[in-house]
Amino acid sequence: MPSLPLSLEPYWRTSAALPSFSKLSEHIRTDVAIIGGGISGITTAYLLAKNGVRVVLLEADRLLNGTTGHTTAKITAQHDIIYDELINHLGQEKAKLYYAACMEALRFIRSTVNQEAIDCDFMAQDAYIYADSSSSLTKLINEWKAYEKLGIDGTFVESLPLPLPVKGAVMMKNQAQFHPLKYLAKLVNAIIQAGGRIYEHTPAADIEQGSALTVVTRDKKRVACEHVVVCSHFPFYDGGFYFSRMYAERSYVLGVKIAEAYPGGMYLSADQPKRSIRYAPMNGENLILIGGENHKTGQGVPTMKHYESLQSFASELFTVTDIPYRWSAQDLTTLDKVPYIGTMTAGTPNIFVATGYRKWGMTHGTIAGLLISDLILGRDNRYRDLYTPSRFYADPSVKHFLTQNVDVAKHLVEGKIEVVVRKPEDLANGEGAVVTVNGKRAGAYKDESGTLSIVDTTCTHMGCELEWNSGDRTWDCPCHGSRFSVDGNVVEGPAQQPLNKIGGDLS
Repeated sequence: MPSLPLSLEPYWRTSAALPSFSKLSEHIRTDVAIIGGGISGITTAYLLAKNGVRVVLLEADRLLNGTTGHTTAKITAQHDIIYDELINHLGQEKAKLYYAACMEALRFIRSTVNQEAIDCDFMAQDAYIYADSSSSLTKLINEWKAYEKLGIDGTFVESLPLPLPVKGAVMMKNQAQFHPLKYLAKLVNAIIQAGGRIYEHTPAADIEQGSALTVVTRDKKRVACEHVVVCSHFPFYDGGFYFSRMYAERSYVLGVKIAEAYPGGMYLSADQPKRSIRYAPMNGENLILIGGENHKTGQGVPTMKHYESLQSFASELFTVTDIPYRWSAQDLTTLDKVPYIGTMTAGTPNIFVATGYRKWGMTHGTIAGLLISDLILGRDNRYRDLYTPSRFYADPSVKHFLTQNVDVAKHLVEGKIEVVVRKPEDLANGEGAVVTVNGKRAGAYKDESGTLSIVDTTCTHMGCELEWNSGDRTWDCPCHGSRFSVDGNVVEGPAQQPLNKIGGDLS
């Protein structure tokens, strides 16, 4: 069996020529400041710039390097088993709107690919959810009934083109896939041509409110504007307690080469652990993307085990000849599984937020761009109430709010009372672990040359104790999903400040 690669670079970034931008170095003024350079931020900037609006986009790191760059790049309205749940909790009309919004996003991407002549491997694919067990088959049958109620273009099938022994599957017809970075790179060029400005390595730190809005960056540069759009995966400016209304999950992807011909289609298991299968064209052959193994960030088994489980699954299904890529992604899920897109709070009508896409960022990020650009341009949008962040449905929101926050309290306490016996000098090269330094809990990583990096493992967001992520070599928070590099720098929010570094006498 081929070995797992050490590199965590996603396939998309290695196979796309992306533009590079400088850091913001002065105070500036614009109409709209957009925070976050993923699909929602870029789509919003593209639509506004094409309508003559002055836009500035600020990206904390490199453009398209976060969740958007780590996607599996499905464009689909088939978001796992969701429509039966939406009908039961939100009602049939809102469930129908959810499907309509997703299909509108797909049509927008297709038409944009054609209008801008984008070579991004866009192709139509049928999408399948399949059941392995009798319990999931019952859920799948209910989902198929929901398709029928909502008029969704699909069918129920008893077998798949793949060598998987299934009890049944629901197919949604005429969905799509593409190369996300090739698509978005063309939109970035269109933004620049329309007069938009983009700055990388420019993390936003605050929004000052007054007669106008001002985005203040971490190095104290200022962007004065009329509207702010927060598309930074987790909102960097949390005016609505979003950290308590969402939870973070990690999932994993292998890019594998196989000896067999791939039959086409996009596949997702209804059972746990999740399994996702599709392909991407690569240098004249097919790269098969095997995904799944989702779990709450900072919790569960050692993370390398998830890659190993996907490797075993791929080898059971195909003759694997090579595994050139592996990567992981982090996704945020809201209380009712519908993203938060719209004004951040009722009291901030000119500050917009787009977050909580679950695992369907290509679709929902596009919806966010369409919806928020309409709101800024003063246009009606029939999806406004469905996605408004101020909504609250007693069922399931109360149950999920309590469940998630009880889990937070549990991990907050557990981290504080954990007994740690290992010391930094006990680590092997290439190993990270929770250790004790001067009688206190700390996190240590020893690189391949033997150099130690030691940090305080107390999360700078709300004080939870971090856990070591061996698969991605990060420190992850089990409470709200913040992630930090081995040097303590913030990789994922809601944390804004880096971890304290520990040095000196380690006895």
